[in-house]
Amino acid sequence: MNHASHRPLSAITVAAMIWHDQRFLMVEEQIDGHVRLNQPAGHVEPGETLLEAVVREVREETRYTFHPKTLLGIYHSNPSEGPRILRVAICGMVDPEPDCAPLDPDILTAGFFSTDEIRARRADLRSPFVQRCIDDFLNGQRFPLAVLNTLTE
Repeated sequence: MNHASHRPLSAITVAAMIWHDQRFLMVEEQIDGHVRLNQPAGHVEPGETLLEAVVREVREETRYTFHPKTLLGIYHSNPSEGPRILRVAICGMVDPEPDCAPLDPDILTAGFFSTDEIRARRADLRSPFVQRCIDDFLNGQRFPLAVLNTLTE
């Protein structure tokens, strides 16, 4: 079975926007034989809050501890065919040094990239959401985390 058949038809994902010394923390990941550039991001697991998910994803993909500060935005893709995605992008900071555990197996590297370096790799971006989040961040868009509400059973 190919990898695409394992993708859900609808997914809630989180992405971390981490800005330090005029650079964004990004990951290079192997997807279907291609190297893609993305913010640390991934699916929200059952029973997990959005904030728990983004902290976990940053740790798994970069080995940094993430501290959420603000909501960047909510991004939605609902094509007539293919997977539907709701992406919640959260801004925050990381501790100065990552731990030494191995990265998630699909992640090749994690590092800080300037906007020029990211722009030069536009064809490698995981999705249009990556550049949109960068643009929104650089334009100063932020919302309080209090707008994120989790209902528990």
